[in-house]
Amino acid sequence: MMAIPSPRLLAITDRRQAAQPLPDLAARLFAGGLRWLSLRERDLDESRQVALARALVERARPWGALVTLHGDPGLALAAGTDGVHLPDGADVAAARRRLGPGALVGLSAHDAEGISRAEAGGADYVTLSPVFPSPSKPGYGPPVGMEGLRQLAAGTSIPVIALGGVESGNVAGCLAAGATGAAVMGALMRAPDTLSDLLKALKG
Repeated sequence: MMAIPSPRLLAITDRRQAAQPLPDLAARLFAGGLRWLSLRERDLDESRQVALARALVERARPWGALVTLHGDPGLALAAGTDGVHLPDGADVAAARRRLGPGALVGLSAHDAEGISRAEAGGADYVTLSPVFPSPSKPGYGPPVGMEGLRQLAAGTSIPVIALGGVESGNVAGCLAAGATGAAVMGALMRAPDTLSDLLKALKG
């Protein structure tokens, strides 16, 4: 299995909330200490996703940062990203065969069954969402909360990345509850300067 990048913070893109064009914002976040970013712009056509992912990879390389792509392993391969993040229920083994053993392959999960599928499929990590109320993660049921995160993380050996409403004030609690790391979308897109507080909380 591939190791989770350090610091254990995943930034997920949303160009509609971004304070500046995504390549520029990515460069700013990498310079600030981020080492893992995933392109999640699935409404774009395939050629635009690949072009944007390549631009992010170019910004990441000087910092030794990793870029993954939410969605199609084929697009991740075409763009030269470091891996792929799959939706709940996707075929992890097929993605691994497509991308090779050196790729970082993750899966979205929203409950114990989703985590079990990710673990059985050989995913490197799973995002669990929503942990807290979040406008970025509507439609996935009620938040699992800190106690739910604690129970779900304790029941698996796969790294669990807490997602949904995570910010500097609660990220340390997520780690204490058993999360391996945290994922943030809207907050870092809208206010990239909050990265330093998130990184400090992760280290604390």
